[in-house]
Amino acid sequence: MRVQTLRLLDFKRFHDLTIDLTTRSTKIVAIVGPNGSGKSSVFDAFEEIGSFQKGRGGKLEAYYKKSAHDPAGPVVPGYDVHRSVQLVTDPAELTRTSIYIRSAYRFTARLGVGQIRQLPDAEADGNRPQYLIDTDARLTENYERLIGRFFGEVYNKDVKGDEWVTANIEGINVVLREVLDIQISDLGNPVEGQGSLYFDKGTSRKFPYENLSAGEKEVVDLVLDLYVKRTIYTDSIICIDEPELHLNTAIQRRLLIELEKLVPDGSQLWVATHSIGFLRALQEELRDNTTVLDFSDIDFDAPHTIVPIAGSRADWSRIFATALEDLTGLLAPRRIVYCEGRPDPGVNGEEQGLDADVYNTIFQEGHGDTLFVSSGGGGEVSRNALLAMRILGKALRDVRLDILKDRDQLSEAERDAFLAEDPSKRMLRRHELENYLFDKEVLQAFCAGRGGALDEARYDAAVNDVLMQDLKLVQQEIQAACAFRGNMPEFKRALASAFDPAFAVYQDLEASIFP
Repeated sequence: MRVQTLRLLDFKRFHDLTIDLTTRSTKIVAIVGPNGSGKSSVFDAFEEIGSFQKGRGGKLEAYYKKSAHDPAGPVVPGYDVHRSVQLVTDPAELTRTSIYIRSAYRFTARLGVGQIRQLPDAEADGNRPQYLIDTDARLTENYERLIGRFFGEVYNKDVKGDEWVTANIEGINVVLREVLDIQISDLGNPVEGQGSLYFDKGTSRKFPYENLSAGEKEVVDLVLDLYVKRTIYTDSIICIDEPELHLNTAIQRRLLIELEKLVPDGSQLWVATHSIGFLRALQEELRDNTTVLDFSDIDFDAPHTIVPIAGSRADWSRIFATALEDLTGLLAPRRIVYCEGRPDPGVNGEEQGLDADVYNTIFQEGHGDTLFVSSGGGGEVSRNALLAMRILGKALRDVRLDILKDRDQLSEAERDAFLAEDPSKRMLRRHELENYLFDKEVLQAFCAGRGGALDEARYDAAVNDVLMQDLKLVQQEIQAACAFRGNMPEFKRALASAFDPAFAVYQDLEASIFP
């Protein structure tokens, strides 16, 4: 079954909403949007239609009728589900199993079944939540159905117990191992006070369901439910509101991938979500089977039609902004400074330029939102940085991009002319980075921190102009004056850690880069 259109009139938070999937109605339909955008209200509409197929419906007008809560709005006739919820599907005819709903409030703290009892047909779905705000506690019933299926398919039959387990429980365990690395090891025995599921988890054996974490219970609940119902809801609209509750991002992603496999191809899985893990799965592994509906920034007090997003970079950027909110601003640098140094990254993408490492260490506290990146040496730094800036400047509009060059032998006038060329250009006031690292103020603090003292006589014999002298020619003497026995890159990285914002040399370097 595939939804073609869904129109909601004066329903929940919608004045007149149409969801049009006539151009793309795939196996998965994801409703994405912030809290309060109406995602769950769409599932309430499906539940209303499903209720009539199961012999009940026409629920509280105060719950479903939008105009009932808007005294200033237009007068609308009494609530009529067939007017308020207009669903068109392919195939068009709906049955008792056409719609299946899981609310976001799924919580079964423990399984404690003490008897084997007769259950109504699964198609009746009598224990489902009547509204999307209700608690969905069908795990106990699904456990009972699993026990009953075992009894009915094994007792006095030619099927052995271990064969039945292989054919049934192994299907569930394949998913559980993939998502959580746990598996069902025992179905329990209700008549002996062990009416619960038991698991292998790590080195633990017969680990009871009640001892699982909330996230593990969430996964077990959803997986068991879809597995037990997979032969019943074969041509259905299956809605799961926020399947990602209690789950970290990596588990979210794996869970959605596995849920898609459990849903029969003839059915359509609708999920309401704003989780990073689910969005990544929808964008990557499940993209060919996915339709995404963006519910963000829409005025639902006016008529509106929602169609699937095209899947462009701009679409996904907008959708991920809903999931990440301000997180992208916390993780991404506000400023990137291209400096001199080895431009190629390491095998794992790490920075290999010594200068960038040193700058990032020196300014990690005072300017933690700035990232220094090595971009070559000499004229190469400008060429590489300008190319990167032209490209990244289009993608990272909120990130400032600067070029930082060593002064080398340039005069003050030549340095001023370079800085005047472009506001993104920066140049050190001193000869190069070593003229800051090998400042006596830094070296004294470094030596004191190691319980020693700088050999100032040896230092003064080597350094006569800390501002403009090429100190790389005497850096071995400076290292010896500090009695440091490591290699030179280690020495320079260690000196970077000795910088203090109170130092005059720190402030001098800072003024060159952050004027």
